[in-house]
Amino acid sequence: MRRPLYSKSNVELVNGLRANFNLHQNHVSPSAKPGEAYKEWTEQDGDTLYIPHLRPKTLAEPREVYDITAKLFYLPGIPASRRCKHTRDAIDMVLKELGVQTIDLLIVSFPGVTFDADDDGEEELSADEDASANSDESQGLDAQVKSWKVLEDYHSRGIISQLGLSEFSSDRLDKFLPEVSVRPTVDQINVKDCCVVPKSLILYAKEKNIELLTHNDCMDILPCGTTREILSQGDGGAKILASRADAPDSEPGLKGNIEPQWVIKYTAVVKDRGVVENKGYYAVAQLGDSEDGLSSTSKC
Repeated sequence: MRRPLYSKSNVELVNGLRANFNLHQNHVSPSAKPGEAYKEWTEQDGDTLYIPHLRPKTLAEPREVYDITAKLFYLPGIPASRRCKHTRDAIDMVLKELGVQTIDLLIVSFPGVTFDADDDGEEELSADEDASANSDESQGLDAQVKSWKVLEDYHSRGIISQLGLSEFSSDRLDKFLPEVSVRPTVDQINVKDCCVVPKSLILYAKEKNIELLTHNDCMDILPCGTTREILSQGDGGAKILASRADAPDSEPGLKGNIEPQWVIKYTAVVKDRGVVENKGYYAVAQLGDSEDGLSSTSKC
């Protein structure tokens, strides 16, 4: 679905999920029981519920025709210790969806890391870097480097050709680069003030052979409240979750707290024509404190 130029990427994600769910809901049989109609257009594999059922749309032409990029969003409030598994799951979903074995560029977005053109060159503090002392990871940089090691493994195996970061200033890059084996080739930044890129970052990126790209992605791309609303029993909802985590048993829908885990965006472009053949998102949320205990995988 197209989005207005001024809107953020979470508008595209949310609208796409809604449209995809509504499309499948239209084919539910009239005899379906209230609160269980979703079972006709979803697919459960163990404790994972795919919403809707998986129907990969593999690419029409040979792999070498395409430039395939992806951006993985680690979400706020999720322990950094989960990122290794989340990274593998997200990459595997994209490869399966497109029917390919490689990705040309993968960019990662760490929660709480924001970029401001006026702040480049000054000490910055991210949510990762202000992590709780009770975390099973050390402070932010160590957690980011540990997450990066998983991507380096994919790079060494030839599955991902190039790696990139999002929202890293020259200061952050200067601390990050000495700690990793495979350096990022891209730094994607959300630039305000008429796309003014700080001179210090331009010079640093040129020195380190890092390409600077811009974006308008939303940091908190899939909040908990938005996720529940999309999957709720209300108007426009997917009729899967109850209205609230502690809803009574008499209310239809799965009970429990919903916690988004990660989101990945992917794009396949036909290189010689500049045509986007396949673009979409996968989003994963965990449903806890319920009898079912499902983790839900939604795709747009």
